Amino acid sequence: MKPEFFIGLDLGQSCDFTAVAVLERTAGPGDWDPVAYAPRKVARLLLRHLERVPLGTPYPEIVSRVGKIMGVLEELGNCHLVADATGVGRPVVDLLRLEPMKCRLWPVTITGGDAEREAAWSHRVPKRDLIVGVQVLLSAKELEIASGMKWGSALVAEMAAMKVRVTERAREQYGAGREGEHDDLVLAVSLACWGVRRVHNQAAGDVGHWVRRPGGSLF
Repeated sequence: MKPEFFIGLDLGQSCDFTAVAVLERTAGPGDWDPVAYAPRKVARLLLRHLERVPLGTPYPEIVSRVGKIMGVLEELGNCHLVADATGVGRPVVDLLRLEPMKCRLWPVTITGGDAEREAAWSHRVPKRDLIVGVQVLLSAKELEIASGMKWGSALVAEMAAMKVRVTERAREQYGAGREGEHDDLVLAVSLACWGVRRVHNQAAGDVGHWVRRPGGSLF
């Protein structure tokens, strides 16, 4: 069985970083586990790559970088690209559509709403749902970051700094706790996790253990 990869792409602007995360889904519930000699109860996900793109990197260069990542993954297995289509994301997604790719492209517009819905051009997903999806994995101790991953500690710090605010209209807003802090790595990982749940119809706490591997990165 070929592995399946989910790329999460969170796009930043002039003061916000762009981040890329790659998850590998190696098996799903019911697939045979040769070690336990029994069907797997949950999918197996590995965080295989995480990177933060330097500020000021032109969007065409970001598209080219993501294109190279997709090219590697397409040789290894099936591939899904979950791209942030919020704000400046829409023209970047248009550029991604021009890339020769076998990956399925999932544009996601991150909203402050209460419910996920499909629009004509993208999936509209509340930021709350994206963040909570990762928090559930962490609280259930189902999320481990591969040892030696360059941005692993930064991801943990971002996750710890996430705060919820209640607006005057009694709506919850999720984001970095203080001005100047970033949430790009968390969002890149959460977009990839959303892709897994979307494709395989899995609940947020149902995606299995993230296995620790030395080095851990594909790139």
